Amino acid sequence: MTPTAVDLPSGRAAAVPTPVPGDPALARLSLNQATVKYWNLVQAVDGCLRAGLPAIGVWREPVAEMGLAEAARLVRRSGLRVSSYCRAGFLTRPDRAEALEDNRRAIDEAAELGAPCLVMVVGGLPEGERDLAAVRERMVEVLAELVPYALERGVRLALEPLHPMFCADRAVLSTLGQALDIAERFDAEAVGVVVDAYHVWWDPQVYAQIARAGAGGRIASFQACDWELPIPSDALLGRGMVGDGHADVRGLREAVDAAGYTGDIEVEIFNERVWSADGDEVIATVARRHVQYVL
Repeated sequence: MTPTAVDLPSGRAAAVPTPVPGDPALARLSLNQATVKYWNLVQAVDGCLRAGLPAIGVWREPVAEMGLAEAARLVRRSGLRVSSYCRAGFLTRPDRAEALEDNRRAIDEAAELGAPCLVMVVGGLPEGERDLAAVRERMVEVLAELVPYALERGVRLALEPLHPMFCADRAVLSTLGQALDIAERFDAEAVGVVVDAYHVWWDPQVYAQIARAGAGGRIASFQACDWELPIPSDALLGRGMVGDGHADVRGLREAVDAAGYTGDIEVEIFNERVWSADGDEVIATVARRHVQYVL
């Protein structure tokens, strides 16, 4: 660690050395592209390689910008694992045919990229709707139509419950238990769940539900970030660097490991101060905080 190393975006002096490429501490660390939002896919891949990260979580928009075939070639040449493909879903939209078409296209993209799972943000309440239970059931009906298609292409659909404050506009699944209730209607290789620290840390049932998910082989992805206060005006951007907030990310990581999860630990941060910082320094901070607060 150089004397000038600081953690971003806090500006605090780094408390641990930055892991170097080849360090075993990096073996499961994945950079979700959302953490370096203003980088294109080439920049994100190169940043992972410079830092020695072995995996990347890829987003649809940068893939579309580059073109699917070229994006797939880039990732294959890099040697990076694709830890997840983000994101599809929004199954509750009024136009069911549109939802099915868009999600089938996302499944095809995930398959081409070699992603083991496609993260599904299932959608909120359509305008004017109030019946949450009915909307959830319609969402399950659309999901059921997608499952055979995903199975044929070897892509696992990973349901991501979101914090309840996003229930109206983004996800009518708010707890890991709710996500499992739906996932368990399908084969485990077809539908799993995402354990995202930001969205589930508050849930008094989270550890019991993680154990349940592990017992059923349902944990498709583990995502790490922190819950910062104050919540910004755009609540979506309230994710913090691990260690800067209130979530017990290490406790959650230990729980998913104890439940049998051996996959990548993907750092996904939506935060304007992080996005505006130097990408290489962001990744260096991610790596240090991974050692300090996750492992």
